[in-house]
Amino acid sequence: MLEGVTLKARARKRQQRQRLAIEAIAIAAIVLVLIFAMPALLSAFRLKLLGRFLALAIVALGIDLIWGYTGLLSLGHGIFFALGGYALTMHINLQLPEGEIPEFFTLYGVYELPGFWEPFRSFPIAAIAAFLVPAVVAGLLGYLVFRNRIRGVYFSILTQAALLVFFNFFNGQQKLINGTNGLKTDTDLIFGVAAGSDSAQFAFYVATVLFLTGTYLLCRWLTSGRFGQLLIALRDDESRVRFSGYNPTGYKVLVFAVSGAIAGIAGALYSVQSGIITPAAMEIPFSIEMVIWVAVGGRATLVGPILGAVAVNYAESLLSEQFPEIWSFFQGALFLIVVTVLPQGVVGWVRDTGWTELRSRITGSRRLIAYPEVDANPVVQKEREEVG
Repeated sequence: MLEGVTLKARARKRQQRQRLAIEAIAIAAIVLVLIFAMPALLSAFRLKLLGRFLALAIVALGIDLIWGYTGLLSLGHGIFFALGGYALTMHINLQLPEGEIPEFFTLYGVYELPGFWEPFRSFPIAAIAAFLVPAVVAGLLGYLVFRNRIRGVYFSILTQAALLVFFNFFNGQQKLINGTNGLKTDTDLIFGVAAGSDSAQFAFYVATVLFLTGTYLLCRWLTSGRFGQLLIALRDDESRVRFSGYNPTGYKVLVFAVSGAIAGIAGALYSVQSGIITPAAMEIPFSIEMVIWVAVGGRATLVGPILGAVAVNYAESLLSEQFPEIWSFFQGALFLIVVTVLPQGVVGWVRDTGWTELRSRITGSRRLIAYPEVDANPVVQKEREEVG
């Protein structure tokens, strides 16, 4: 009996190692294709678009971490996205000769650099601030919300309300951050090179690919093992987790802060590739779009949000070029179709039932509605393997 259990455990570990090896090879191959093949296949304009969409895929991973795995639907991630973008663009705007300040200050009668801009002269500080400031803001917001056991739709409403507060604040600060006009980076320098030049944009593109890979691996690690199981338990039945002796507040604050940091990194990479960051990143529609990407790709899949973000944004780019007036209707229809027809998203559907349905259609065999005995149920078999 013991020997049989040991053999099964060894077999499971062997299968896990094989899956991890296959996944690692697939990731490495995709990274190589994105870095070396795509620049040769795409024009400079299309490559720049791909870089932006990959940056948006990073924030989609952050949304999936809190929504797909933890059950926290945030409608205010534009806050953290914009904070990361502002942190890096402030550094780029300060790459000026000694004694000079960004030109927009003089337009509003400001002739001395505000004190909070000074630390952003340093690239390491700006780079750290791009993820640390959003993480801290997300952590504080999450603590105030979760300690009062606010969840569900009320949590979503609060994140959207916070989004409106930040949007109105940033929109009205002309003398500090150029208000509604935002901060531009195209003509400014970074490490002595124009941020809008082809060489700098390619470097940003490569950095985006690498950060996307690192973010995926981070989320993969967080959602695996006991911590990942705890997040899923919080999503499925938080009360039971609380009665089991765990304090959900700390875990939810942590994962929300990590998601905020991920959004900040995405915002920084997106801003330098788009050439500007404005309070428009904190508008409600943009944060809702982030949720749509995850819903289309598939919640709790990690791969789905990446594919959803790239596919939806490419569709938006292509359709808006041809039919600029109907894209918003198409986007709304897409979300409704996904929610009603594919609630688990495209990748979730393929993973759960897609292959089975396709095989049954091709072969003509029908899937059993009930099993002749309990032991024939693959779900029961899988649970027994995991336990035994």
